[in-house]
Amino acid sequence: MALKITFKLKGLIMKIAFATQDLKRVDAHFGWARNIMVYELTAAGHTFVETLKFDGDLQEDGNEDKLSPKIEAIKDCAVLYVAAIGGSAAARIVVNKIHPVQIKEAEPILDILEKMRVVVSGTPPPWLRKAMLKGQERQFDFEEQA
Repeated sequence: MALKITFKLKGLIMKIAFATQDLKRVDAHFGWARNIMVYELTAAGHTFVETLKFDGDLQEDGNEDKLSPKIEAIKDCAVLYVAAIGGSAAARIVVNKIHPVQIKEAEPILDILEKMRVVVSGTPPPWLRKAMLKGQERQFDFEEQA
């Protein structure tokens, strides 16, 4: 006898944040980003939620104070896409149960959302399944198999 465990992921809405300077691509270092765009993603598509704007001296390295408002603003997001992120910022993001994803080259936000939609519609990798369940009560179906 074996047990089959099925995760209930269908119908979940996941919020994703994107660090951006030009409001079109993931092209910003998290600490230096003047804008963070937030979208909701489901297996059916995506919806723009808001653009978070940040001012001040964002390029000053070692200034941890600039991170707190950004982290607070994206606390309900499951995933954060960035062009780069410092070690302490990444650690603070992870502590808040946000999965940081660093991309190698600037990529259009809408392209990333479509790729994510396709992955979410199929069998997401373990890290993404965990991110999708952020803020959700975990439900499991246990079936006996002969």
